[in-house]
Amino acid sequence: MPPITRLRINPLTIAILSCTTLSSMQVQADTNDIKTLDTVTVSDAAISGGDTLENAYAGGQVATAGRIGVLGEKNANDVPFSVVSYTSELIENQQAETIADVLNNDASVQSGFGYGNYAEKYMIRGFELNGEDVSFGGLYGVLPRQIVLTDIAERVELFKGSSAFANGVSPSGSGVGGAINIEPKKANEKQRTTLSTDISSGGYMTEGVDTGTRFGANNQFGLRVNVKHGDGNTAIDDESRQNNSFFVALDHRGERSRTELDAGHQQSKVDGGRSVVYLGSALTEIPDSPDSDTNYAPYWASTDLKTTFGMLRHEYDVTNNWTAYAGIGANDTEEHGQYSSPTVIDSAGNATIGRMEVPYWAQSVAGQAGVRGNLMTQNVSHQINLGYSGFFRKTGSAYEMDSYSQSTNIYSPADLNYQATQWSGGDMDAPSVRSRTRANGLALSDTLGFNEDTILLTLGARYQQIDVYNYTYTGEFSDMFAENSWSPVYGIVYKPLEHVSLYANHIEALQPGEAAPSTATNAGNMIGIKRSKQNEIGAKYDNKRIGGGISLFEIEQPNAYTDSATNQYGYYGEQRNRGLELSLFGTPVETVRLLSSATWIDAELTETNDGLNEGNQAVGVAGSRYVVGGEWDIPGVQGWTALANVVRTGSQYADAANTLELSPWTRLDLGVRYTKPFNDNTLTVRANVENITNEDYWASATGGYLTQGNPLTAKLSASWSF
Repeated sequence: MPPITRLRINPLTIAILSCTTLSSMQVQADTNDIKTLDTVTVSDAAISGGDTLENAYAGGQVATAGRIGVLGEKNANDVPFSVVSYTSELIENQQAETIADVLNNDASVQSGFGYGNYAEKYMIRGFELNGEDVSFGGLYGVLPRQIVLTDIAERVELFKGSSAFANGVSPSGSGVGGAINIEPKKANEKQRTTLSTDISSGGYMTEGVDTGTRFGANNQFGLRVNVKHGDGNTAIDDESRQNNSFFVALDHRGERSRTELDAGHQQSKVDGGRSVVYLGSALTEIPDSPDSDTNYAPYWASTDLKTTFGMLRHEYDVTNNWTAYAGIGANDTEEHGQYSSPTVIDSAGNATIGRMEVPYWAQSVAGQAGVRGNLMTQNVSHQINLGYSGFFRKTGSAYEMDSYSQSTNIYSPADLNYQATQWSGGDMDAPSVRSRTRANGLALSDTLGFNEDTILLTLGARYQQIDVYNYTYTGEFSDMFAENSWSPVYGIVYKPLEHVSLYANHIEALQPGEAAPSTATNAGNMIGIKRSKQNEIGAKYDNKRIGGGISLFEIEQPNAYTDSATNQYGYYGEQRNRGLELSLFGTPVETVRLLSSATWIDAELTETNDGLNEGNQAVGVAGSRYVVGGEWDIPGVQGWTALANVVRTGSQYADAANTLELSPWTRLDLGVRYTKPFNDNTLTVRANVENITNEDYWASATGGYLTQGNPLTAKLSASWSF
């Protein structure tokens, strides 16, 4: 494969050009915040419930609404689901570089690396969500596949629970326990430009410009441009990273319409990257984690990820109570990786290691369309949604690999050579297509409001069609899978008091079926759609200053294995996750902001093959997780704010037999922020230290392999807004 050309951006040049362009527009800016429309209500005003974002709670860390798939942006206390939306203000103050950094604020989410690479993988309510299944403005298959930088994000929205009705089937089929959506940045009412620079442990430095304005006779046009470049070594020995991103958002707000165009390019490069650790079959216990900055990957381990993406959305208020919407997005991805991860064979840290080189490409197109509206029948209100969503995605790859014959030790890594290829598949310079996936879904729902909408009953269903075509490394057709299914949703919200909502739901998830292994009588056959079910009850509190909630849930997911009597591969087993979640956020007093949560999960294997591992805990699911965080405006020193965050993750197993157990771990992050206004300009200096006690720990056993926690990482940034 030809080398991937690096994106070369001079942030200073872009900043000067952007500022000059925006100044020449002679915009009359409004000093107020963006006016947001209410969500769907029974009134004479035009409805939203679509792409318009609602305000944040006091303190600015968490928003009051999130995207519920085809339902659009909805107030969290008006829907029978668990949803939380983290703001760009939180992202900036915590200096969160990737989506995983943001979601570390939620106890329901664990994060780790992908299988042998540097992709961010999430565990939501104990089930995996792959990075390629993160949506952008409600569209799947648009964002970069492995790593998503936060530069584009106005909101990072977390939907907890099975989401087939709301979102449809994701590109890779993951997301049983929840979904993640990124809402793009938009131009504010007031022209604003922010220049920033950051430096962190190891010497990694970034420079960026974020500029935006509104213009036109009524400020109906908006432009937002974000450019960022980062390069340097990380806190891990001999690891370096480079990130380049460019993002532009255009929008138009008419009297009855709203149009948005978002486009960007992201390139991430990792050299000498520390990946994951596999576990040998003879292991009887998990070895202690090495020093937190140890790098057991060879110097030539690397990846280069390049994605160009875009999205166009439009809403039109047909009447005061009915809105039609449509959107389309696309993605073009190229990746090239030299991957190498050790397989540890004993508790002394001895390991074997090999090499796999993989060029990969993907192209996808996604779309959505529908109508949302209100009507009254006697004393019952109706919020009706009819929507289509779907995507088409094709991927291609090839590989070269050598044997896992080189010896190393994760505590004292060997100086490893680059070995010759022993096995290969496909054309490394021009990989052939390996898969084509097409998913189409049509959803219909009605939220009925009783007793002046103090009782909201949501009923709905989605019809989903999935077609998957697989090809050999030479591009020849191998097999295909096609199936359709209905996914219902039932939910109810009851508001007994002004600030309290009680809710319950039954929702489901759909995933493409797995292929039977070569040892089964139905070898190679796809075994049908995997349907997962969730039941949940909970309560939410919201007085616009303090928000929080409690929820109890149960999710059941089928597990496949080969029946010992018939040698037939199918869905006979089950993983059943039962959990309790707590959350608290907002501003109890003027100088304090809270952001805390806790989760307890019992992830049990049931109906296993011949009772093997029956009742054991599922792999990679921590029994408990706690996040306690907050900010405090230091009295007596104007402009100074202290930050603290404690993350505690309980034990988890790395194997289904529950013989390999990871120890619990605790991480402490501390920071301070100084803000100084100068007339209409603002200087902000931020200093954060993650893992300040430099703990050595295995952070995750997701997938049955180990991801190590990062070492003490200090970050210092300065930004100037004008």
